[in-house]
Amino acid sequence: MNLPELALTLLISFFSAGIQGAESDPARLEISQRFRTLQPGEVVLISATSNQPLKSLEGKIFQKTFYFYPDSNSTLWSGLIGIDLNIPADLYRLNLQGVTLTGSRFDQVHDLRVSDKEFPTRHVTVEQKYVDPPPEELKRIGQESKRVKELFSTTSPARIWEGPFLLPVPGTTTSGFGRRSIINGKARSPHSGTDLRAKEGTPVKAPNAGLVVLVSNLYFSGNTVIVDHGQGLYSYFAHLSRFATEEGERVVAGQIVGHVGATGRVTGPHLHWTVRLNQSRVDPLSLIAVLSGQDLD
Repeated sequence: MNLPELALTLLISFFSAGIQGAESDPARLEISQRFRTLQPGEVVLISATSNQPLKSLEGKIFQKTFYFYPDSNSTLWSGLIGIDLNIPADLYRLNLQGVTLTGSRFDQVHDLRVSDKEFPTRHVTVEQKYVDPPPEELKRIGQESKRVKELFSTTSPARIWEGPFLLPVPGTTTSGFGRRSIINGKARSPHSGTDLRAKEGTPVKAPNAGLVVLVSNLYFSGNTVIVDHGQGLYSYFAHLSRFATEEGERVVAGQIVGHVGATGRVTGPHLHWTVRLNQSRVDPLSLIAVLSGQDLD
């Protein structure tokens, strides 16, 4: 064997040994979590550090799939988990499923213990037509409900949002997430968003980057804007007085998408902000908190 052939043989042997060494060291994750509380309606930020670069990572829990995104080295993967408003207290297993750069698949389990939470009750009086809609409006209501549900069930593969989320208006909370509602004396669905105090005409800013997927007047929520932030994360702004965006527009964090109003089923001007995370109803303020970078203790 001449010198070039020997060098080539050694190079192939070294490369093969490297692959075998990588395959013999199975992928594993070191997992940490960040949250306000582990209760219904909360967002949990999961950080998974891998001992080797990964091609992809996703998590399955609550019979849903949640998506993870990598750092520049593809060794630190982060994902937002939404605990829906109606999830009962129990121990749940997050099944993390990863794929290495060589195509090998692996699973790792991480436990989340969800504790119970009791939400307060509010009594609200509105126009009777918003409690018992007239028959001629039922078709419209059904169509609008179907359209919004279809949007929330659509998961864009790419993550559009980046960094912390911002408050869309500077006001304080007037009606918190999850509050049970008694409207004109009748029990209704729990409040699946957060109401923020704001005067009529106050600019409503996109809390993060996204794609505007709905700009419409809806029967119950009035003038409404929905922003798709990617990977199943949506913002829904209701009761606007007017719009400042259109469907199909890409928006950046802080861009004005509308103005506060009192359209739809309301008792006065304010901003209703709903967040859906892979169809899980979660508190927008929880989303802000876990991505803020500040100590949550």
